[in-house]
Amino acid sequence: MKTLKLTTFLTLLLFATSQIYSQNTDSDSEKEAVLKVMKSYKDALQNLTTEGTFELFTKDSEVFESGGVEGSYAHYIEHHLGPELGHFKKFEFSDYEIDAEVDLPYAFTTETYIYTIVLNPDKKGESRTIKKKGVATSILKKMDGQWKIIKTHSSSRDIKNK
Repeated sequence: MKTLKLTTFLTLLLFATSQIYSQNTDSDSEKEAVLKVMKSYKDALQNLTTEGTFELFTKDSEVFESGGVEGSYAHYIEHHLGPELGHFKKFEFSDYEIDAEVDLPYAFTTETYIYTIVLNPDKKGESRTIKKKGVATSILKKMDGQWKIIKTHSSSRDIKNK
């Protein structure tokens, strides 16, 4: 009888352990998938393009930037970011950190970074550099097996000299 109880206990322990490991592995792979979406967006911006970014957002997404409501991602690209990218010689992120939390079917990210924008030279041949500290939060939803950004908010401020 003791052998049966021990065998039952070990079987239950093995089952519980495998379930916990499986959940952690699933959660880790979901987190990696979310991070991949966010990296794709960041990389596109650094390459001064919006190519391939529309598929990262839902059609009814909402974009908020520095106190402004920019509308959907498509509207944001058409009326704000898209035209701006044409004026940039360089757009680079540094000191970039991202945290992601997955709570299916949603994921929540927080990014912190410094961004540097070098503007194309003006008529006098001079270019200007903008360097700011930024933060962005995004909400993603897993839809039809794909992670999509449904809301994103970013803000920035001048970097204080020490």
